Amino acid sequence: MLINLGQLIIGIILLAWSGERFIEASALLAKRFNVPSIFIGLVIVGFGTSSPELIVSTLAVVKGNLGIAVGNAIGSNIANVALVIGLTAMVKPLSVNSNILKREFPILLAAMFVVFFLFYEGSISRVEGILMCFAMLTIIYGFYLASRNKPKVVDVLTQELKQQEQEFAKRMSKNKMIFWLIAGLILLISSADILVRGAIGIATALGVNQVVIGLTVVAFGTSLPELVATVASVLKNEPDIAVGNVIGSNLFNLLMVLGVPAIIHPLPVDKIVLYRDYPVMLGLTVILFLMCFGKGKGLIKRWHGAGLFIIYIVYIAALALNTFDVIN
Repeated sequence: MLINLGQLIIGIILLAWSGERFIEASALLAKRFNVPSIFIGLVIVGFGTSSPELIVSTLAVVKGNLGIAVGNAIGSNIANVALVIGLTAMVKPLSVNSNILKREFPILLAAMFVVFFLFYEGSISRVEGILMCFAMLTIIYGFYLASRNKPKVVDVLTQELKQQEQEFAKRMSKNKMIFWLIAGLILLISSADILVRGAIGIATALGVNQVVIGLTVVAFGTSLPELVATVASVLKNEPDIAVGNVIGSNLFNLLMVLGVPAIIHPLPVDKIVLYRDYPVMLGLTVILFLMCFGKGKGLIKRWHGAGLFIIYIVYIAALALNTFDVIN
């Protein structure tokens, strides 16, 4: 049990650290090959923080632990809104004014409703997984075309990329970029493997459902890159980027983090996830939307953040209590 706990902690730490190195190197190397900034921003910066979720869920499926894959995707989305936005807003109120968020939010909500119906069927098939991945790639391409047709519209992800380029360039030569691109990817896969092994070991030792482990400790660990990136954006006075990171990450989690593992192996969905965890994720997303664009729109206050954080604590506590009752 102690070994499994150690694996879990080491995996989480390495996952967050290697993810950041991989994103930095990827962004700079792509820029060296003249890849358009908006595309780098959307694919590498915007969705790059979700690479831990993707790798962890994929490895979990390869190892036959399908519940962890589903729990990780849904749990990460819950953590991104309630924990990441909650804690960030408590550090500093978030003023949200970006037009791109008005475009991303409806897409995210639409994706949630589509995935809800897939969950209602009881599983995600290989064909549905392929369609989900295709939808994500189509969305990315659509954002890219929109940026070309409206060059005056400054994408928040591009703003972040330009800031990061200057910071990364000070620390990385070309050879160092290549090294961290390869090493970062290897460390990402290795740390994800360690994390999954630890999570499986704890679940087996305690007799806990794999979905619950995915919803809690695994989701928390894979959401750390979003937490770091979001807090950093706020401290740099870029609140739009902070919210944009979470929206982009949640969209990626729904379509790719569920889609890719489903291609490898059809994902069965426990009904309790549909009726307990999915409504929490959807409700938090709607709350975040209302905070950004409802009455008194444009400002996520500290007490808003505290409320989101409390919801997360209550949700995790409810899962823990329910699991404890089942074990006993």
